[in-house]
Amino acid sequence: MESDGDPAARAAAGTHPVHNLWRLRPYLRPYAAEFAWLLVAGLAGTAAGIAVPLVVQRVVDGPVARQEPAGLLQLGGLALLLGVVEAVLIFIRRWVQSSSAVGMEAALRADVYAHLQRLPTSFHDRWQSGQLLSRITSDLSVIRRFLSFGVFFLVLNLTTYVVVVVLLINLHTALGVLVAASAVPLLLISRRFGRHYHAASRRMQDQQGDVATLVEETAQGLRTMKAYGRGPELAARFAGGARRLHDTGVGKGRLLANTSALLDLVPNVTLGVVLVAGAAAAAGGALTIGELVAFVSLQLMLIWPVQSLGWIIANGQEAATAADRIQEVLDTPPRIVDSPGALALPRDAVHGRLRFERVAFSYPGAAAPVLHEIDLTIEPGETLALVGATGSGKSTLLSLVPRLHDVTAGRITLDGHDLRELRLASLRRLVGVAFEEPTLFSMSVRENLTLGHPDAGDDDVRAALALAQADFAYDLPWGLATRVGEQGLSLSGGQRQRLALARAVLGRPAVLVLDDPLSALDVHTEALVEAALRRVLRDSTALLVVHRPSTIALADRVALLQDGRITAIGRHSELLATRPAYRALLAAEPQTAAGESPAGHPPPSGATGSSPSASDGWGLVHS
Repeated sequence: MESDGDPAARAAAGTHPVHNLWRLRPYLRPYAAEFAWLLVAGLAGTAAGIAVPLVVQRVVDGPVARQEPAGLLQLGGLALLLGVVEAVLIFIRRWVQSSSAVGMEAALRADVYAHLQRLPTSFHDRWQSGQLLSRITSDLSVIRRFLSFGVFFLVLNLTTYVVVVVLLINLHTALGVLVAASAVPLLLISRRFGRHYHAASRRMQDQQGDVATLVEETAQGLRTMKAYGRGPELAARFAGGARRLHDTGVGKGRLLANTSALLDLVPNVTLGVVLVAGAAAAAGGALTIGELVAFVSLQLMLIWPVQSLGWIIANGQEAATAADRIQEVLDTPPRIVDSPGALALPRDAVHGRLRFERVAFSYPGAAAPVLHEIDLTIEPGETLALVGATGSGKSTLLSLVPRLHDVTAGRITLDGHDLRELRLASLRRLVGVAFEEPTLFSMSVRENLTLGHPDAGDDDVRAALALAQADFAYDLPWGLATRVGEQGLSLSGGQRQRLALARAVLGRPAVLVLDDPLSALDVHTEALVEAALRRVLRDSTALLVVHRPSTIALADRVALLQDGRITAIGRHSELLATRPAYRALLAAEPQTAAGESPAGHPPPSGATGSSPSASDGWGLVHS
């Protein structure tokens, strides 16, 4: 990711440093009229400011030289009026400028966020969340400042510089050309500064993303950190990242300070030369006193545009690197999208026949596929359990059903329709999903439950909570309106898992995809949830990843997944009797939940059979 920000790499690719910034111009178009009026107001204010030295010239060479008080008052009043006009125009400009700047930033942020939602989970697996967070917050703020203020002042200051230089040449050709020639060292200093500052800006913005990632990971893993007493190590790691960020920031500041000093030196040296040469010219009669005063006053007006040049270039380079980082996200194409003519299936028209036809899957950049030629059919209303060792591909197989990933070979059909021919919104309303690690958002219990079905009624919510044995939600301080906190960490693991299960079954989906949904439940609650879940599974096609033998009892059939291949399908008792690999997965202890030995024979005399609820002794391996 960071190689894209290398100026050398960009030059080799033929990409100009401001190329990606230029690509953001569509966000300026809605505010083109406002920007034009801002420019007019800015130029009018600058014109009023430029006119003041010319009025002073008339005052010095006219009323002052001729000692005419009346004329002095008139010209003084005109100068005061011009000053007031300039102040009013500056106020109007800044007022309008702020509103348009915030509007541009909001539109860009909304587009980046929406694009992030469209990108596949493989993208988010590769990217650090802190890097994405820094792009959608600090980087967009940098771009907003430049598009609203930097661009405006760049145009305004360049216009001011050109107009003033023309007036200076008109007042005195030689001195005016001298001032114009001072632009050459300014240009050389600016080019060198821009080249070095761009690289430093990219480095600092990437480091800000790294620090944001450290903070986020520490906040989310605070309990683990405290439990293992690893606070000092993580603090040292953070201090190292913060120190690198500090050093880069200091380097940027030193670079800007050195350049600002040089940019300030050139006009001041030029001003000193002009004062000496101008005084000599006035003494020789080539300039009047009023013209000399006007010349020096106009030249003083160039100091601010030149001094601000360093800030404008710095802001522009930061915006250019921020645009690079933003375009890295926007240029990533969403690979899982609706195909042309995609279908939207209503729930009532779906029977739920789910079929995997020679399905294979490889993660991007992986050397070997995770799944190989999966052939599997789940009939409407049937429940199939997936059993396999760690890394066999169970969770990956489940993720293909709601198209969190797309198959790399073969196809998956629902009632004969290839999943890729269905609209994503329709498919994901038909498929209910509960993951082994439940994710809850920092919102109310009800909002978490109705995430996929915002139109669900109170009766639907109550039924889902009852099925998942999650009635505890009504006893929370504010009932279903209680906010569960970030990641739902204010709740226990079992409570989070039950809410996630309730969310999955809300709306009675045609297909249920459950990745070990009961792993965090106690034995008693598990038995109650399983009893309620059986009623739901009668009306849905279900694909379950199970780690507990007791959960296998929910399934009509079991599929054994080994090294990404389905090696056996059948009833639990059949596989237990005929498949040693299946028995090995379940045989953490000599006795099974059914009171049978792993070979399927009765237990030895005197042995006590385990009930399904005593499944801890089975200990299926986690995937």
